[in-house]
Amino acid sequence: MMRSILCSRRAVALAAVAWCCAATIQAEIKLPAVIGSNMVLQQGKPVNVWGQADPGEKVMVALAGQSAEATAGANGRWRLAIEPPALGGPYEMTITGKNRIELNNILVGEVWVCSGQSNMEWTVARSKNPQAEIAAAKFPKIRLFTVTKALSNDEAKSDCVGQWVECSPETVPNFSAVGYFFGRELHQRLNQPIGLINTSWGGTPAEAWTTRATLAANELLKPIDERGTQGVQNLAEAEKKFAEEMAKYREADKQAVADKQPRPRAPRPPLAKGPSFPSTLYNAMVNPLVPLGIRGVIWYQGEANAGRAFQYRTLLPALIGDWRKAFGQGDFPFLVVQLANYSPSRPELSNSTQQSAWAELREAQTMTAANVPNCGLAVSIDIGDALDIHPTNKQDVGRRLALAALAKTYQQQVEYSGPWYAGNDREGSTIRIRYQHAGDGLVAKGEKLLGFAIAGADKKFVPAEARIDGETVVVSSDQVAEPVAVRYAWADNPNCNLYNKAGLPAVPFRTDDWAGVTFAAR
Repeated sequence: MMRSILCSRRAVALAAVAWCCAATIQAEIKLPAVIGSNMVLQQGKPVNVWGQADPGEKVMVALAGQSAEATAGANGRWRLAIEPPALGGPYEMTITGKNRIELNNILVGEVWVCSGQSNMEWTVARSKNPQAEIAAAKFPKIRLFTVTKALSNDEAKSDCVGQWVECSPETVPNFSAVGYFFGRELHQRLNQPIGLINTSWGGTPAEAWTTRATLAANELLKPIDERGTQGVQNLAEAEKKFAEEMAKYREADKQAVADKQPRPRAPRPPLAKGPSFPSTLYNAMVNPLVPLGIRGVIWYQGEANAGRAFQYRTLLPALIGDWRKAFGQGDFPFLVVQLANYSPSRPELSNSTQQSAWAELREAQTMTAANVPNCGLAVSIDIGDALDIHPTNKQDVGRRLALAALAKTYQQQVEYSGPWYAGNDREGSTIRIRYQHAGDGLVAKGEKLLGFAIAGADKKFVPAEARIDGETVVVSSDQVAEPVAVRYAWADNPNCNLYNKAGLPAVPFRTDDWAGVTFAAR
């Protein structure tokens, strides 16, 4: 009897300890991963801090002599803002409620989000000259944060997995190469701390990074939302069927072991295409960053949408508007990498005579950069790889993105774009192309200017003769007496060589608006 009573008392005591531990855990303030030691805070913008606590719990945040308080709502969520400290640091931040969190080694500078598919995900270790680049990556005032890959089909997540680290030869190898080279250029040009947040996933379409609400609200994007709904339903049904088959398999396997019979083969799980579903990555890998103060976004994506390039004219601006609305920081800079040249170039098609989905996707990116406020474009038509969709020269991509940021965001007097089509004039049997961003003049890298094609009213393009005349290019062909349209670099992997004297390649373009190969794709 005495032993029974002692056991009972012990159980009660253990239960009490467990309850106290649970209560303590429940009471602890929790911060999102993106708020942590080693982070960079965006200068000139309110420092937004948020997290979880007990409902009704008061939370105080102190930073550089300032403090602010918030009370957790019924759902346990709280959020507050503090004026940013002066540029530099390091600073400490304390978050106090029923427990206390201390963050250290925080800098104030410029914060950029780096997102997209595999060419943004591509790491420093797999870029050009990796050993030398890694060994030289000793930049303690550049801070890196990589969002761990995650999916969420049904709800926007409030947190992610990741950790801020100082940039060093130990931390940089697996970070985004484009992100790092962009951030390094800014750090060296501005002499300011730089925070880089890499949230990317190879092979993913833009709709995976866009909210379902935005897709559903646009008539041209509704088919994407509808496919997504059907895809999620199909996956759920397949997973349910798999669970039923697994239950039967386990019983059959158990019986086979008992009867000493051959064991049955396990059923195959369904193929999950989660990363391609609409909003899946926005929910899990973008929303957890909101409402962190940021300067802007660099975006390298489009390969997965090339088959629906015409639709991308609507989709990319919708995504940009989506993100800007979510972060609530106005029309922050959104800098886009245009698709690089890729695929074996065939001589008969090298001068833009082919129809090209990749050219149409580049056009959609150009149109977005031209028409959406505070957008920029980094052209990479000359630094791709015919045989590899992942060219290793990420250094120049990062540098060209940085030039766009330096000029458009930081108002530095630098040429940030190659020649950009500005209009044309018909002059008899020739068409004169006018350019912006001609810089100190147009140049052809090579003996002859390449990449131009010309067509008459029959819409049949032929390779054109092209010559530079000041800040214009005059285009013609003996085969087209009455030209009406010109295209430049209009191919997956065009043979083109027009630059300005700043060494930046001309932006691919066409003067016509004839329906392309992706016009009807939805």
